[in-house]
Amino acid sequence: MSLFQIDTGREWRGGQRQSFLLTRELRDQGFPVYLVVQPGCPLHEKAAAEGLPVLPIRMKSETDIGAAFRLSRAMRKKGCVLAHFHDAHAVTIGGAACARAHVPLRIVSRRVIFPLKSGPFSKRKYTRNVDAIIAISESVRDVLVQGGIDPARIEVIPSGIDFSPFENVPDRGFLRREFAFAPDDFLAGIVAYLEDSKGHRTLIEAARLLKARTPKIKIIIVGKGTLEMVLDKLSKDLQVDDLVFFLGHREDVPRILASLDCFVLSSEAEGLGSSILDAMASRLPVVATQVGGIPEVVIHDETGFLVLPRSPKALAGAIFELYENRPLARRFGDAGFEAVHAKFSSRAMALKVIRVYERLAAKKGVRLHD
Repeated sequence: MSLFQIDTGREWRGGQRQSFLLTRELRDQGFPVYLVVQPGCPLHEKAAAEGLPVLPIRMKSETDIGAAFRLSRAMRKKGCVLAHFHDAHAVTIGGAACARAHVPLRIVSRRVIFPLKSGPFSKRKYTRNVDAIIAISESVRDVLVQGGIDPARIEVIPSGIDFSPFENVPDRGFLRREFAFAPDDFLAGIVAYLEDSKGHRTLIEAARLLKARTPKIKIIIVGKGTLEMVLDKLSKDLQVDDLVFFLGHREDVPRILASLDCFVLSSEAEGLGSSILDAMASRLPVVATQVGGIPEVVIHDETGFLVLPRSPKALAGAIFELYENRPLARRFGDAGFEAVHAKFSSRAMALKVIRVYERLAAKKGVRLHD
């Protein structure tokens, strides 16, 4: 018998990290687990390097019948008794595979704050032969309920992180050396995929307002995406390219976070904002938008500031206040560090998921391990 974790993502983003962490915790708890991934994707590479049981199956789209057939064959061969789908495409492909392989337990994770698409098909993906839906925040749960999903089918389990990469980072002056920043420069950074929903335009517009007050605040943007050229042009057009630095995709995020003075997330929509968890684990004060599940992570005036989305003025004002009040910034950072360790560990996340598995398995008389 085995448990299948299915993730069709091709990037390394928050969702893929949660799939990785959950699979690792399940393995460490003694469950016979397999992680189904796109061949050669970052999740595949990281899971293989960690020694996790990986099944690479190319999944071109949610209507990939061949992928569903190959997955069902693997399910039968490995004796799959539970399938956990970690994204929308996985739900469709995995659901078809489960039907062929007669998998008795099916769980869906929902991480995005966007409403369900209209029409019966979208809702059916989350209800037909699905035993439970795991929402990463109360806000995601509310969106599902508004879309017609029975609240009794939804479990709210926040994302978790592995704290070890953020502990004892030896080099906290890395960015200052790499870009020759002055010791009194204030580095405000964001780690997010470059797409519209992350609000980078608002952040760059805020940089223009900050420049009018002081040239000492620098904006560090980590991530790649379709808007890279657009955002670079915007920073030049607004004449803040001397303050805004694009670092692209980086594998050394803990070292970069350790070099910052505050963390910013300017999102217009967010399921939870898992990058905030990394920032809080790095003792950074946070400035974030009051959208989606972010207020469930950032407590205004305790671990950071919450501001309205799409408001460069509000975002700039909050960043500038932390620049001027360093003791307040340190207090926020310390409080965030304590909060994230208390509420958002990957082990706590996995144990909550396991309890859902065990409850559903007991109800159907399914054994999850020998």
